[in-house]
Amino acid sequence: MSITIPGLGEFGAESGLMRLSACSDGRFRPGADGVVSVASTGDGKVEFIAFADHTLAYVRSALGYPAYYPVQAVALERPVQAVLMDLDGTSVRSERFWIWIIEQTTASLLDDPHFGLEESDLPYVSGHSVSEHLEYCIRKYCPGRTVEEARGVYFEHTRREMRAILEGRGRADAFAPAPGLKDFLLALKARRIKIGLVTSGLYEKAYPEIVAAFRAMNLGDPAAFYDAVITAGFPLRRGEIGTLGELSPKPHPWLYAEAARVGLGIPFEARNSVVGIEDSGAGVCAIRLAGFPTIGVAGGNIVESGTRVLCAFYCETLDDVLDVIV
Repeated sequence: MSITIPGLGEFGAESGLMRLSACSDGRFRPGADGVVSVASTGDGKVEFIAFADHTLAYVRSALGYPAYYPVQAVALERPVQAVLMDLDGTSVRSERFWIWIIEQTTASLLDDPHFGLEESDLPYVSGHSVSEHLEYCIRKYCPGRTVEEARGVYFEHTRREMRAILEGRGRADAFAPAPGLKDFLLALKARRIKIGLVTSGLYEKAYPEIVAAFRAMNLGDPAAFYDAVITAGFPLRRGEIGTLGELSPKPHPWLYAEAARVGLGIPFEARNSVVGIEDSGAGVCAIRLAGFPTIGVAGGNIVESGTRVLCAFYCETLDDVLDVIV
């Protein structure tokens, strides 16, 4: 039986969306208060409350701070003014490295150097915030520990490994540019299309990644190359000043919205001339909730998360993405 979601479209049973009897917070249910249907992405991270002429998206939170957002209809308009690109998976192949850091953190919390994550854990330790990844591992493997303890251990591992990589003695396979990235970026530059880099990763994690990738591509300084770079900021630690990022990562829309409106100066009314490129379900939702057409790229968890239907286009390679944009 099909589901009609204003702002998104009409979807059949094969879409990957799941019909729900009520929103998970109990606030909305079909047949009450004008609600026509309630559905969620396949991974359950985002729920859509459909009314007759509009839709609300409910982004769940493992840390207790969910949020509702209006869903905007999108339609790609050419010429494209700007491209917003995800970092991990889309621009740089690094997912396995960060999953390994989560694994090492959990091993330290358990005092078990032989600990290893299971295949079933992978959807929950990638694509979201550090705190949400750690919250999952604590619930499953070490319920006696806290997220705050885990974050301290996580950043110890992170600082050590990132320092080693920047000094040329770390894991050689940690970060590599995605296939075709250099040609793709240069093609956008040649057409004077603005480029924004958008990541849920904290600055101290994310920036060394793109620096390493730009070194490999001989593209110089990424800060000079990109028109805007938005990360999740700096981690909050005792005795230090942190920035907002852990409670507002993808699938929340704020990173993409800030990149376009503040970083690139593109008003909301021109949003259909901005495209976002993602390989993760959380990222796809973030782009759509920010009000931009979405291009999904194979290789991540878009299909598994049930978010492919939210993509205006779905491509196998960055070459295919370029064909869509131009």
